[in-house]
Amino acid sequence: MLSVQAAQELVLRNASRLPPASATLSHALLGLTLAEAITSPLDSPPFAKALVDGYAVRCEDGTVARRVIEEVVAGQVPRIPLSTGHATRIMTGAPLPEGADAVVMQERTELRPEGFVALQESPRPGQNIMPRGREMRRGETVLAPGKPLQPQHLGLLATLGRTSVQIVARPRVAILATGDELVEPELDPGPGQIRNSNGPLLMGLTARAGGTPVYLGIASDDAEKLKQLVARGLEADVLLLSGGVSAGKLDLVPAVLEAEGVNPVFHKVFMKPGKPLFLGTLGRRLVFGLPGNPVSTFAGFELFVRPALRALMGYDDPLPRVVTARLQQAHRHQSDRPTYHPAVLGEDAGGRWTRPVPWFGSPDLRAVCAADGLCVFEAGTRDFAAGEKVPVLLLE
Repeated sequence: MLSVQAAQELVLRNASRLPPASATLSHALLGLTLAEAITSPLDSPPFAKALVDGYAVRCEDGTVARRVIEEVVAGQVPRIPLSTGHATRIMTGAPLPEGADAVVMQERTELRPEGFVALQESPRPGQNIMPRGREMRRGETVLAPGKPLQPQHLGLLATLGRTSVQIVARPRVAILATGDELVEPELDPGPGQIRNSNGPLLMGLTARAGGTPVYLGIASDDAEKLKQLVARGLEADVLLLSGGVSAGKLDLVPAVLEAEGVNPVFHKVFMKPGKPLFLGTLGRRLVFGLPGNPVSTFAGFELFVRPALRALMGYDDPLPRVVTARLQQAHRHQSDRPTYHPAVLGEDAGGRWTRPVPWFGSPDLRAVCAADGLCVFEAGTRDFAAGEKVPVLLLE
């Protein structure tokens, strides 16, 4: 049986970055990655500019009073070069006049009669000036592929005049729940039935991870009906199935996937919850069979599906983020497999802490609603003392 780490390696080995596509600059790019390196077509700023409201001066003149020869505001260009004994009134963001090598803040000057200004301090070369090209130089690479685009990146692209860019598109993720016991949330369950929580859960997890979810509904425990829905799902970049992946009489998913040409990569992972987890491929497409219990589905998605989606989207670091935190209270762990236990996270003067929440196993989705992360406890029986440090997978 594969370890979590070995299974993750196989997931990433089979998750090839999707082809690039052109996209218009907008908020819809948030979370996507660039498929091209972005170079600057200009120096920024394109001129040396004032960082404060004040007076542009020549440092060599010291603190003697200077005659104010011009006023320049942002959006204007100075007309008169500075010479000895002169100053230019200048506003934040305005270009410096030729000959100026410092800007003295208005609060540290004193206006004198007949258009003179005196300085309260000796100016230093470069004071309150942003030189041309300080932010970036023409031809410099300013954004590289592999990092998710954030709002500040959109602003930088706008600065460069890039109204369209090459990005890695969001993967389309088909979602299919299986089982005769399931009904949709708007229906009243009959005897022996439950509402389908995994469909909405996987839709939300997919959207949060950056994919585009496509819900296919519920497949009953009928091989032919399941086959029809699986065939539809295989048109997407990723197919997620929940339920029907174990070894029971009505666990039909593996056989149906095989009949549809899906090549199995693995079918069990040494973890709790979520051991009977399936990964297969059909060309570039990925197929995940997740266990039916909702916390097993949740853990399997965070550990394997989310990294796969991020790899498809071109993330250079697609694996989940794991931090170390100290236990806020004693905890007894007993399991034959490494366990991902829902937990609360926080910080205090001593750093990051964590507290496992009360949880009775893979059907207990309510416990996850109180969690910020999953504490990772290795297989075996052990009493952890308060203050001991443990790894925690962050739920982001």
